[in-house]
Amino acid sequence: MTTKLQIDGMSCDHCVRAVKQALEGVAGVARAEVTVGAADVEGEAAPDALLAALDAEGYAARVA
Repeated sequence: MTTKLQIDGMSCDHCVRAVKQALEGVAGVARAEVTVGAADVEGEAAPDALLAALDAEGYAARVA
């Protein structure tokens, strides 16, 4: 299953790395492909868990 996310507040490669690390730390995530402003997350993680992980890092996100 792939979950597409729109992410606000990202502006650089540091943001991309931080978001990727946060998403890949969520149980059930097999892989996260992250670009500035968006992410495609593969695996069985609940969307709410993905959004909570990003919120904890200071990024507002929503399922696209």
